Amino acid sequence: MEASDIKTICVCGAGTMGSGIAQVAAQSGIITIQFDLSVTMLEKSKAAIKRNLEYLLSKERINQYESEAVFNRLSFTTSINDCLADVVVEAIVEKPEAKADLFSRLGAINSTRTIFASNTSSLSITALQQMVPGPERFAGMHFFNPAHLMKLVEVVKGQYTDEHTVSLIYALAQHMDKVPVHCNDAPGFIVNHVARPYYLEAMHLLEAGVADAETIDTIMEATGFKMGPFKLMDLIGMDINYSVSEQVWEALGKPARLTPSAIQRAKVDAGELGRKSGKGFYSYVSGPEARTER
Repeated sequence: MEASDIKTICVCGAGTMGSGIAQVAAQSGIITIQFDLSVTMLEKSKAAIKRNLEYLLSKERINQYESEAVFNRLSFTTSINDCLADVVVEAIVEKPEAKADLFSRLGAINSTRTIFASNTSSLSITALQQMVPGPERFAGMHFFNPAHLMKLVEVVKGQYTDEHTVSLIYALAQHMDKVPVHCNDAPGFIVNHVARPYYLEAMHLLEAGVADAETIDTIMEATGFKMGPFKLMDLIGMDINYSVSEQVWEALGKPARLTPSAIQRAKVDAGELGRKSGKGFYSYVSGPEARTER
């Protein structure tokens, strides 16, 4: 199979990432199936994609015909039996067992030529490969949030991934107008490994009382970062960001410098997950730019 042979993509998971990936796939001209067990999540995804297309239409980045064409390429389903595609991209909960179970079921109904990719942000691709059929056809395809806007995609090669699979996913990312980078399987891959100190040191400063979250964000943005660490954690989701910190820390032998933050853990335990819950380091009750907690 070559990139030009990819006619259908199935995106499993209708959360923020899954929704963004489905939109990107459909915008690139590929028939796209979005699967989730929750009808509510599928409806939220459908509404989010509509809003995004309406925004592009209002900015004249697409016309009415293109907007309708994108949406017509999308279908939404709660039945795994509908998940038949040339490429399947998984974007569900960051639990190895859940991912392995999903890929096992997908492998049983799809062609032996189907390519499988995980959007995991930090779980080992090699470890996941050992739990799924056709490990040579399995790789990481890590998009960044929001997936319909962020250009970077990490194409992650596991120990058993063949070169054809890597090349195909790389070419697919390019076809989606993304900027793919090759990466061998490693804790946190590239970005999430490098980014740990950005988040952790910011929270150390907050914990020590050096400055509040808003001040730290303002300073970092003034020095060239597009988004400060606390705003970024709220955007990503506190639970997801904390989970990545734990996974990288444990995979590297629990070095003290990468110890997950107790402040962030408390946020997760309190259900203060950021934008998606309405409160994180910032309050979003009055909109996304509401001030930080004091």
